[in-house]
Amino acid sequence: MAEPGSGFATMENEDQLWNEVFNVVDTKCAAYAHEAIDDALRAWLSLASRCRTEFALSEDDVAACSQHLLQGSLFLANPEYVRTQIIYSLLQDDEVAHLYPIASFLLLDGRANEPTFRKMIEENCFHRLIDLINGRKEVDPHLHRLLLELTYEMSRIQKLRVEDLVHVDDGFVSYLFELTEILSDDANDPFHYPIIRVLLVLNEQYMVASATAVADTAPLPSPLTNRVVKCLSFYGTHYKTFGENLILLLNRETETSMQLLILKLLYLLFTTKATYEYFYTNDLHVLLDVIIRNLLDLPNELTSLRHTYLRVLFPLLAHTTLSQPPHYKKKEIQKVMKLLAGTGHGHFEAADETTLRLIDRVAKVKWLLDDANSAGEIARRSLGISLSPTDTASNISVVDVAEVTEKPGVQTRSRKAEGEAELDVPPIQIKAAEPETVAPAPTKAKRIPPEVPKHRYGNPCVPTVPHVNGNGNGNRPKKIPPKAPPPRRKGRFMTVSSTSEQNGSVT
Repeated sequence: MAEPGSGFATMENEDQLWNEVFNVVDTKCAAYAHEAIDDALRAWLSLASRCRTEFALSEDDVAACSQHLLQGSLFLANPEYVRTQIIYSLLQDDEVAHLYPIASFLLLDGRANEPTFRKMIEENCFHRLIDLINGRKEVDPHLHRLLLELTYEMSRIQKLRVEDLVHVDDGFVSYLFELTEILSDDANDPFHYPIIRVLLVLNEQYMVASATAVADTAPLPSPLTNRVVKCLSFYGTHYKTFGENLILLLNRETETSMQLLILKLLYLLFTTKATYEYFYTNDLHVLLDVIIRNLLDLPNELTSLRHTYLRVLFPLLAHTTLSQPPHYKKKEIQKVMKLLAGTGHGHFEAADETTLRLIDRVAKVKWLLDDANSAGEIARRSLGISLSPTDTASNISVVDVAEVTEKPGVQTRSRKAEGEAELDVPPIQIKAAEPETVAPAPTKAKRIPPEVPKHRYGNPCVPTVPHVNGNGNGNRPKKIPPKAPPPRRKGRFMTVSSTSEQNGSVT
């Protein structure tokens, strides 16, 4: 698609802009009328770019322009041609004002139609996006964020080609890590979520490529380097904020695919000697709490996610600073392993063979071995065999972790949430339910005050009539001042001085 024209007169308000957008997207063109379609797309691109340049509309308004194009007659009659032309515009157009609506359209179209992302990979859009993102955040931060989201969505749908991953260099990965250390200027994204997601999906692509190379009969001429782990191995001390945000995101994430992406990177960090001590000990405590909570909260059906958590738990306990005393939550870990092995609680079903093997592996961590009835022993008895150290330690590889995937958008079910939902009573039943009769609380018998004594120390008590000091006309009586105390009686007790004086006079 050629450069967009500017055949529209100067518009004075937003209403005129939206009217023109509606007219353009509803243009009816024949399938073979490519020139007419190109003219209409140029008009749409010009109008969509003016949303930000002239009217300073929000990102949602630009997204609305893209949505109108997706729902208009122009696209519905010629979807493949329109899609192809906009992909070519992404590859060729360098104007910032034009790139934003182009990226917005491809993101919306790809989320609704995954073949769009696959076509973008085939057309080398991954190379183009890397070049547009690298070092260009200051040019347009909103466009930079949108390009990151487009890169993430495109990369997690399909396996990238080796030539795509080779295009990612150390400078690009270091640039993304440096951005995570800068204080976010977006109140809605304090943790640099789009940047972290791109790093996570790149790590997964490296893992998948390595696993494929191991299984492939024709290996790569040169091994592919995981530049995400490499950067953290050499410069991890400079990128501590990334690790902190990673644990925070795992604590809050409910999407299964995102949890798997985070766990895959954690697995590599805990199995790579250079990154054993990348995380602070306090952050590892938080991570262990999150893993224990999620293991207990996962329903029985989510075995793949449970296996991944257990695969991460072993190197976390064995290789990091958690292996050094004082050991954090040792008893809690042992108890959780017993529950997952199928003993001690009725809500946990009998574990499958893979789960028992992973539990046995975790239970063999040195600082957990102090009980003959440990979870590892229970797992071995449940399997009916005795696993050797090589079986428990070497069978788990990067391939097992890399192969675990989940469709984007699937939310992780919660055992706790489902249990609370079962206990909830629908509002209709609450209205129809009869009020429960509550027995009145027993009242205590009224206490009878004691009888007034009629004598005091043998003397009869005569009720005294208060003296009324008044004129008898009903006026308020005057207050009577208190009586003066009686004078002290002298002579009954003699002071020491008087006694001494008397003795002196006698002598």
